[in-house]
Amino acid sequence: MYAINVNGESRTIDAPPDMPLLWVLRDRVGLMGTKFGCGIAQCGACTVHLDGLPVRSCVMPIAAVGERRVVTIEGVGATPSGRTVQKAWIDLDVVQCGYCQSGQIMSASALLATNPHPSDADIDAAMAGNICRCGTYLRIRAAIKKAAAEH
Repeated sequence: MYAINVNGESRTIDAPPDMPLLWVLRDRVGLMGTKFGCGIAQCGACTVHLDGLPVRSCVMPIAAVGERRVVTIEGVGATPSGRTVQKAWIDLDVVQCGYCQSGQIMSASALLATNPHPSDADIDAAMAGNICRCGTYLRIRAAIKKAAAEH
């Protein structure tokens, strides 16, 4: 049994210690916004925040979470940077197929929470691990810049 904090709510989870956080969130908690993409932490679709830092939940075992706060796409809108990023995503119609977008938003909101005025190089570095098969990278960058301007 593991006690974890997900989106501000304490939960007790019955899971094996090596179960990835991704599957805990989806199968045990019922939060379906975090997506499975590659299973090897290369695509970013499974990105969540652990104490505000973006991590790939597909390779993070539940036993490694400890007392750190988990925030998912369902909860990131409650944070100032998450709310601003989500609004910019909608305003600029970033989403095409949408599959990668929860991970994109999680990485972008973590960036703006620590660097409210990122340069293009900062954006590139923060978003490098997030793959968009539809190629919406220009709209993603524009949304991050819009969110930074409004943050």
